[in-house]
Amino acid sequence: MKNNKNIIIFDTTLRDGEQSPGACMSIKAKMKIATLLDEAKVDVIEAGFPVISQGQFEGVQSVAKQVKNASVCALARALDKDIEIAGQALAQAKRPRIHTFLGISSTHRKHKLNLTTEEVFAMIASSVSKARNITDDVQWAAEDALRSEHDVLCKSVETAIKNGAKTINIADTVGYAFPHEISDVVELLLNKVPGMDDINISIHCHNDLGLAVANSLAAIQAGVSQVECTMNGIGERAGNASLEEIVMALKTRQDLGMPVSSFNTCYLTKLSRLVSESIDFPVQYNKAIVGRNAFLHESGIHQDGVLKHANTYEIMCREDIGLNQSNIFLGIHSGRKGLKHKLDFLGIDLEQGDLDKLLKPFKALAEENKEITDAMLVALVDKIKKS
Repeated sequence: MKNNKNIIIFDTTLRDGEQSPGACMSIKAKMKIATLLDEAKVDVIEAGFPVISQGQFEGVQSVAKQVKNASVCALARALDKDIEIAGQALAQAKRPRIHTFLGISSTHRKHKLNLTTEEVFAMIASSVSKARNITDDVQWAAEDALRSEHDVLCKSVETAIKNGAKTINIADTVGYAFPHEISDVVELLLNKVPGMDDINISIHCHNDLGLAVANSLAAIQAGVSQVECTMNGIGERAGNASLEEIVMALKTRQDLGMPVSSFNTCYLTKLSRLVSESIDFPVQYNKAIVGRNAFLHESGIHQDGVLKHANTYEIMCREDIGLNQSNIFLGIHSGRKGLKHKLDFLGIDLEQGDLDKLLKPFKALAEENKEITDAMLVALVDKIKKS
């Protein structure tokens, strides 16, 4: 393990997250999200890709001015113009970082770039050097690293380090890898590439096979010191690794000896809702950590357990993600204990006889409705009291 203390959380909600089809954010929304991320003590905020439009440039520039503590990062291709404009957008950032990248797999070299491996190495050297002349904090990304030949990957990383990169980003750009493959590549680089002990290794996973978080955690266990992620797991195609899942996995499974994060998890619920509202993307109900159902229990057996001791069916505390609401969901599977808890939560005091009378019509109502809302329950109680 290269870093056994803290893992660097690199949030790319405003850049890769915004690349979700239909997820364009206003500058005002970006500033709100960036401010909240900064308050939550995220380490790096990737604010955008400034060369692609004036709006993107102004978005990065606005975030760079606003953020007080986190590093603010701008993305750039391995082109002089991209790097220069990224530097201009970051001019007022307190801690600017330029993140330049190049596709290195045979698929990218042949079909997208039409470059030889030697030309790729030359572009890496040139682009990293160019960025290094603008800021001390340069991150270089090996795009499509997990489908690249190992010798090409190692030589590319070595070239970037020699030319001044402080962070090397290993990108599973198309969500192709399995966890053991991620671990093998990280260990390969640590063992084969000179200078790896002096830089941060970052992992950037996509979720095409639903493995982005698992792959990111495998990389952390293998020794990376930075993980790239987005709120709600938004991003290109099936999305990126989910920030909330990663930080809560690190917090919950400290028994595994993995690095922890300084990220304040109490901001997760608020951040999730802000991002969802900003791009009008609903969060799926069963989404881990921040989904509506993540801390809800409908089954009477489960309700009875969590009311006696939360740890029977919950491995995390709701308060740790900034969620302060009842964890009881009233539906057809609910029983007497859950019903009584909800009544207490609503401040409704029923005598045992009235509670017994309520149970049968409650079950009948639940048969007709997917959820018994607070308003429905109050109306049902009023009806029982009048009968």
